[in-house]
Amino acid sequence: MAHHQNQHQVKAKKHLGQHFLNDESVAEKIANTLTLERYKTVLEIGPGMGVLTKYLLKKDLTTYVIEIDTESVAYLQANYLNLAPRIIEKDFLKFDLNDVFKGEPFAIIGNFPYNISTQIVFKTLEMRDQIPEFSGMFQKEVAQRICSKEGSKVYGILSVLTQAFYHAEYLFTVPPNVFNPPPKVDSGVLRLIRKENYTLLCDEKLFFKTVKTAFQQRRKTLRNSLKTFNISDNLKANPIFGQRPEQLRVEDFIALTQLIENDV
Repeated sequence: MAHHQNQHQVKAKKHLGQHFLNDESVAEKIANTLTLERYKTVLEIGPGMGVLTKYLLKKDLTTYVIEIDTESVAYLQANYLNLAPRIIEKDFLKFDLNDVFKGEPFAIIGNFPYNISTQIVFKTLEMRDQIPEFSGMFQKEVAQRICSKEGSKVYGILSVLTQAFYHAEYLFTVPPNVFNPPPKVDSGVLRLIRKENYTLLCDEKLFFKTVKTAFQQRRKTLRNSLKTFNISDNLKANPIFGQRPEQLRVEDFIALTQLIENDV
């Protein structure tokens, strides 16, 4: 019976954004992006048929996987017996990970489903106290955006919020032909390593709000895009407000938040 099941391949489901990686060397290369520092556990998001998982299982780590697709779960249970107790059949975005990890640190890795990849990053940022490292595959342009620096056309909310807490590095590009079905665009693998000191020197909620509001009208100067903040005329005269959001480094956004906080 088990042998029979091994032959069965999982069909990629469009509504789940699934593109199964079927290139062993790329899978191994992604697994090897993990530094294995500061954690003993890794959570893989969306393992599918386990092409990346099997390389994680060879490492000196405890591997958990989270998978919403029942067909993939059945395949993994049949083919990776030692993994079976650590398969979480849940939606990563809705599940409270501390039901499993109990406050312990863990890394995140995966060939992320395209349609939820940015939400995966936002949830990681929320849980940053527990996630010292994060690596994985996105659509190339999303990976580039996360890692881009000020002055770039693609620099935006995701870049600033991620880089406030993590060092972001674009590692390598993956062509469509190593997936089934092949996506229409290239993919990119990145790694985020949490900063030594990742406590913001400003009000965190206000920082998130400032960055998001500024980039909602990225062509405008901050004086115009942050109108709703009711900034005093005195502060509006500060040259920083004459800039557009894409000109500001992460440190500048932190300084800007401090200025808004202390504005009377």
